[in-house]
Amino acid sequence: MTHTPDKTLRLLFPQWQGGNNPPYFFGAQLLAWLAPEASGPVEHVPVAAPDGQPLPLEDGIVARTALLQQLEHARQLIDRHQPERLVVLGGDCLVDLAPFAYLNERYDGELAVLWVDAHPDVITPKDFQHAHAMVLGNLLGEGDRDFADTVRVPLKPANVMYAGLRETMAVETATLERLGLRSAGPAELADTSAPVLQWLRETGARHLAIHLDLDVLDPGLFRSLLFAQPDIPADTFDGIAQGAMRMEQVIRLLADVAEVVDVVGIGVAEHLPWDALAMKNMLARLPLLGNSRR
Repeated sequence: MTHTPDKTLRLLFPQWQGGNNPPYFFGAQLLAWLAPEASGPVEHVPVAAPDGQPLPLEDGIVARTALLQQLEHARQLIDRHQPERLVVLGGDCLVDLAPFAYLNERYDGELAVLWVDAHPDVITPKDFQHAHAMVLGNLLGEGDRDFADTVRVPLKPANVMYAGLRETMAVETATLERLGLRSAGPAELADTSAPVLQWLRETGARHLAIHLDLDVLDPGLFRSLLFAQPDIPADTFDGIAQGAMRMEQVIRLLADVAEVVDVVGIGVAEHLPWDALAMKNMLARLPLLGNSRR
């Protein structure tokens, strides 16, 4: 569907504290460099670069203060432009909290959200310390009040669907069942977008925001993901759901939904380009390029 370019705001949001994973800072910036040139305004949410210092645990959430400040800055930038559409390039998954909350307000609480992710992101500080895994719960008006209260109009559970979701923990499953959140796994979407298109028809929604967590992709096929981190013990991520979709399947799915609904937001999160980061660090240590004077 066509839209007016200057009504689309692009946010570069290199937030890394939500998952306490410093490489997201570089990953977001590289993602912005790789993305097609923006045809409208671009804003950069200020995020402090990792400095090697440990992040504080504040009332059950790691880096609570920094994350809330970044959330406020993101919302201020959005409100300055009052865009019709938003593109968010992150950073960890929490980057979509302010943008999607804004879009649901703009579209009178009727926004539909397709959450393309291997994980449900509805956990609370009672069971986890990292806010990037709480973002969808916050958008639904749940979880930690400091974050959930920034969502003036919570999403309707019926207007949310997961694509690519894998196994969930018992506490997450309970939340999904209580809220009645729809889901289609990688196998259901391997050759068709029908489950998602059916959901969209049932919602009657005219506007859609898409959260694309790159960890929905199979780490054996796309390596710039948390689960493809090199030089770590083989059992590091045992018991944690990993993505199983191919890139072409995701592209097909999102193209299909864009044919039937007005896509007003997309956030791309959790880009971890390990090889590029290794090369960046290597170049910084070479003669004439890095700190060496020889």
